[in-house]
Amino acid sequence: MVEKEALFYKILDKENKIVQCQLCPHFCTLKPGERGKCKVRINKNGVLYSLIYGKLCSASAEPIEKKPLYHFLPGSLAYSIAVPGCNLSCKHCQNYEISQAKPEEVRTLSFTPKEVVKNAIESNCKSIAYTFTEPSIWPEFLLDICKLAKKARIKNTIVSNGFINPEPLKELCRYIYGANIDLKSISDDFYKKICGANAGVKPILESLKILKQKGVWTEITNLLIPGLNDNEEDIEKLVLWVKENLGKETVVHFTAFYPTYKLSNLPRTSLETLKKARKVALSEGLKYVYTGNLPDDEGDSTFCPKCKEILIKRRFFSIIENKIKRGKCFNCGEKIAGVWK
Repeated sequence: MVEKEALFYKILDKENKIVQCQLCPHFCTLKPGERGKCKVRINKNGVLYSLIYGKLCSASAEPIEKKPLYHFLPGSLAYSIAVPGCNLSCKHCQNYEISQAKPEEVRTLSFTPKEVVKNAIESNCKSIAYTFTEPSIWPEFLLDICKLAKKARIKNTIVSNGFINPEPLKELCRYIYGANIDLKSISDDFYKKICGANAGVKPILESLKILKQKGVWTEITNLLIPGLNDNEEDIEKLVLWVKENLGKETVVHFTAFYPTYKLSNLPRTSLETLKKARKVALSEGLKYVYTGNLPDDEGDSTFCPKCKEILIKRRFFSIIENKIKRGKCFNCGEKIAGVWK
């Protein structure tokens, strides 16, 4: 297993070789031999190491719409990569086999940053997406890739839970162009009980503000789980926070839960629930709201917020038609928020 000294940590007790990870709001304090909650950062003799540098458990070219990123180079491919591990322990995680495992428990392949970028170029990908697990827990490898990708004019994007401290996030913002942040709920209780985030929702909200301030194109995904975060009051609170703090042009995706992992006893989310959530968001003034994971032509399409013409038709992560011209509505000339080239 490749080990590389970690970024973003400090020595608390030199004599007893105790360190504290500064990467995420867990602030794990580790004695020699101990790992952080992410399972991929370990204290070895008073030095914090990453156990996953150069180790990918997934690498493939996929539609950018699958992230989902709907207003970021639509119709293009993203070279999508992941390593094992996560700093949260969501009971509904769809990728728990790799996110909740130790790196030595998952089959991985070795890649250098140069090889990742080369593969992205050869796969005709306009971007690299750091996705599937939690990209913020492997900044050592991720940043090395990002720097090379930026030089090669390949755009970097992250699909993240947003549970990261401001300093490392600001460093990451120097190299990324787009992000989809999983805002799981606006409730502290949800984050603490369902996701294992003792700090609650506040760090995620702070991350979203930082991404906005740094000019990173950011879309939000809110997975609606029956009986846990799908009531209209919670949806309205989340929407209002987005509108007031990030702006009406922020893209929001409401997606469907299906029974998995530790919440396999719960029912699937209905299309009706997704449509109601979309209706709430639109009525509060958000301009671009989508439904996901279930077939819904209207909820999958991009409409001009001014003249209401359909601008982009999608089906199963594919673009059927795109009428956005130079970032504007083909019909009325309204500027459409996003990254179009």
